[in-house]
Amino acid sequence: MPVVRRDRGVLALVIFVVLFAQVLLYPGITDLVATLGATTQLDASTWFLAAEFVGFVLFAGVWGVLSDRTGRRVPFIVVGALGGAAGYLALASLGPGHHVGFETLLLLRFLQGASTIGAFSLAMTMLMDLEGGHGRNMGAAGIAIGLGTALGAPLGGLLYERGTIVPLWVAGGALLLAGVLATRLVDRAPSEGRPGLREVVQRLRTTPALGFPYAFGFVDRLTAGFFALVGTVYFRDTFSLDAAGAGIVLGLFFGPFALLQYPLGVLSDWVGRKIPVTLGSLCYGAAVVAVYLAPNLWLAGGAMVLLGVFGALVSPATMALVSDLASDANRGVAMGGFNVFGNLGFLAGFVVGSVVTGSFGYGAAFLTAGLLEAGIVVVTLPAFLRLNLTQSPTFSER
Repeated sequence: MPVVRRDRGVLALVIFVVLFAQVLLYPGITDLVATLGATTQLDASTWFLAAEFVGFVLFAGVWGVLSDRTGRRVPFIVVGALGGAAGYLALASLGPGHHVGFETLLLLRFLQGASTIGAFSLAMTMLMDLEGGHGRNMGAAGIAIGLGTALGAPLGGLLYERGTIVPLWVAGGALLLAGVLATRLVDRAPSEGRPGLREVVQRLRTTPALGFPYAFGFVDRLTAGFFALVGTVYFRDTFSLDAAGAGIVLGLFFGPFALLQYPLGVLSDWVGRKIPVTLGSLCYGAAVVAVYLAPNLWLAGGAMVLLGVFGALVSPATMALVSDLASDANRGVAMGGFNVFGNLGFLAGFVVGSVVTGSFGYGAAFLTAGLLEAGIVVVTLPAFLRLNLTQSPTFSER
């Protein structure tokens, strides 16, 4: 058990570093793309953020298949982290002074995302391999995600004050650290019965219930992507905030989201996944709209705190649901699939938020994001409540 606890901590730290590096860029993203040579702000920011998530979407499943087929996790995590670090450092080196065109930087951003998702997705998969309860292990992943984003947003805002490119250098260094930390892990991937790609796909087809956490993960990440781009621009425009101020406001969400992930993940081991996911999603959707309706910055900040609380109720339970439903042999692909849908959601958050804001304004964009979050639960609720999870190993290990 001491080794399990150590590896749980190291894996959570790797996940933390990956998310920390990613979120560093969000508070001043419009300033960053201008420095990199973009001629517009919101549209260029959308492209820059989307390029990374296209890499996430296309390669999350690839890393999972490679890991499941070879029975190894650690080497791929190390390669993914180092490749992501190289991408960030290349952007920092080539972007200022316009040594290469913005289109080339978007390609580098895509490759950085394709590498980084390997470290992120497989670190989560290794947590699924650990003993101790899926809720506890996914709670550790959740608190790492939350802390990475909670610290990344305000610190990123402060780093932008020191230089627009500084967050890129820090992100690259953080991922180098993640690669070093990953070398200390013990591989626990199943060593028997490794499936081929066709067999894995067939197994996932025979587990249609995975569609529930995939759908929930999609809309959860959609709202996260919405706030990463549209939310940041909204706060800066409406309340006249600089990058540091926008980072602090984003931190009001990510703080409680981080601190409550682990205890609420453990709670889902006891009460089941259905109550946290259903109740949390409905309240989360309402809180998204409340952020926009808040008449001043103080009330908007309070709504962001509530948003973080409800997000922490949903996130670990949804990730643990993947663990409950996936067999030992296809965990890597199952979590890869979850990340594919999650990253598609993040990408949709950028695109939908940007398009709706440009066409109809911030009010319509916030309403759309809130309705999507709550609506997915309303649509799937009858089938979700009929889902049989009584055989989950999580619930038998209390």
